[in-house]
Amino acid sequence: MPTASSSSPGLAPAQIRQFVRDGYVKLDHAFDASLAAAARARLWADAGADPEDPATWTRPVVRLGWYADGPFAEAANTPLLHRAFDQLVGESAWLPRDSLGTFPVRFPSREDPGDAGWHIDPGFGMEAAPEDFLAWRTNIHTQGRALLMLFLFSDVGRHDAPTRLRVGSHRTMARRLHPAGEAGLALRDLVGTGLLPEGPVRDVQATGMAGTVYLCHPFLVHAAQPHRGTRPRFLAQPPLLPAAPLHEVAPDSPVLTAIREALAEPPPQRRVRPVFLR
Repeated sequence: MPTASSSSPGLAPAQIRQFVRDGYVKLDHAFDASLAAAARARLWADAGADPEDPATWTRPVVRLGWYADGPFAEAANTPLLHRAFDQLVGESAWLPRDSLGTFPVRFPSREDPGDAGWHIDPGFGMEAAPEDFLAWRTNIHTQGRALLMLFLFSDVGRHDAPTRLRVGSHRTMARRLHPAGEAGLALRDLVGTGLLPEGPVRDVQATGMAGTVYLCHPFLVHAAQPHRGTRPRFLAQPPLLPAAPLHEVAPDSPVLTAIREALAEPPPQRRVRPVFLR
């Protein structure tokens, strides 16, 4: 399996600054398109759908998961990705992926997929409440999660249900989580108004060619959306797990730098339209 090396180019300084500021960075050609094609062949079969027969695409989303062999393992462990993990999380501060987690395969559909709400992905608390996703927790130390990652295994355009990313929302989340300390907050404490940004809202869509990977801050607010295109979307969304608490082993990593900067700066002011009295 390939590993990171000093010869891998990794991220440019401007990309690392973007990650700290905006909460995500896009890596084109993070893994080979041929790996994506081989993986899709497996996923089509396991989804019970025929790529040439839209009549077999009967649900808006099918969830498949935990592929840990062949093209899946290779895609998750390219030298470029390993180098980027070192740069964002810290050398020896993360665990190599042995699978790609869940694949939410989204099909063109007018049905509501039922899972398109804004959220962040929790990092711990699953053992205490395995059936209650809203009870899972996140804390200011990013316990249990070093990065959110989006692996595009098909070409994804703006109509193909790209994941929506709320730019800079990781900084708002840092300020919300800080008062809760080590215990953190449950997802149900953050949904709704708890996920609203403090300043102007700017969203981007995680589009790209097969082989693209988005590396996102673990506090980044994001959401799915319905598929309004013509070809199914294949995407994996695994976390990158920390090897140890990041504040102990990688305090100067960009992941934690973004949190410190958010806590040090005054929150942005909401823009309020003036009211003129007659």
